[in-house]
Amino acid sequence: MFLVQLENYMLPCLNKEIFGIDCPGCGIQRAIAFFLDGEFISAFKMFPAIYTIMLLIAFLGFSFFFEIKNSFKIKLYLLYLNAGIIIISYILKMLKVIY
Repeated sequence: MFLVQLENYMLPCLNKEIFGIDCPGCGIQRAIAFFLDGEFISAFKMFPAIYTIMLLIAFLGFSFFFEIKNSFKIKLYLLYLNAGIIIISYILKMLKVIY
């Protein structure tokens, strides 16, 4: 229900419009809409890094207000984890292994 309303306001992927192929970030808007609609598995299938990105954002917000030991290392690991998930899922999507 919420997804139908959000689809009218989603930004198009310029990479897909110009070159005809998805970019590594394709699907994140729809994944957020699925998540907000309560369709958690669909959100993961649309953009596998959605939950680790949310974890990173939550940690960034939390560490902004509270002092956390090894905060920089944790942020770095979460960034690497997200980058790895995005790159691997993009390669699998381009090879038509998933989706």
